[in-house]
Amino acid sequence: MKIGRAPHRWNLTPRAAVAVQRRLAGRVRRHGDGERIRSVAGLDCAFSRDGTRCLAAAILWNVDSRRVVEERHAERPLTFPYVPGLLSFREAPALIAALRKLRSTPDALMLDGHGIAHPRRFGIACHLGILCDLPSVGVAKSLLVGEPREPAASRGSRRALLHRGERVGTVLRTRDGVKPVFVSVGHAIDLSDAERLVLRTCAGFRLPEPTRRADAAVGLAKREGP
Repeated sequence: MKIGRAPHRWNLTPRAAVAVQRRLAGRVRRHGDGERIRSVAGLDCAFSRDGTRCLAAAILWNVDSRRVVEERHAERPLTFPYVPGLLSFREAPALIAALRKLRSTPDALMLDGHGIAHPRRFGIACHLGILCDLPSVGVAKSLLVGEPREPAASRGSRRALLHRGERVGTVLRTRDGVKPVFVSVGHAIDLSDAERLVLRTCAGFRLPEPTRRADAAVGLAKREGP
């Protein structure tokens, strides 16, 4: 998969990284045709036990056949500190390296993190979507911003996620009786299509298969690493 160079450096100060987010947030498109998505690259990261490297996995998932088509891994040295709201500057270099190893270009990206449900409306799903020029969806396990309201207990139930009076995502129940996830637009997809894509790629677990399997892959890499 071909990905162009980022329009900025990765080893920035947190203040400079915030400025990059504010500049690039204007490129995010909150609409697109999600019905044509047939392959999704699920992305997730972990960190080496010594805290020096970021371990990334890209799982290419076929939505129709419900199977893994490709699985690629990469790792990169950590050059950015942990700062809430600046996750992409810490993780994106390794994620991009894993994506570049894919033989096929996915129709969309799905990330274990947020899209516009972010203080500056530019979470990691937005950042990767912009850099790859692909539809992207954030599916997060925990809240970053917003006023969550608990949806009904049945699968598919949802409530709007609001922040400062704006809808930034959806609190979505993906399995009966389990904790909901927080879905938000990353780039080039409607929120309603993002919700449907998450439900289409779930297979009996809380997390959709692309990111669930990416999470498992980087967890294994961390356990097996030095």
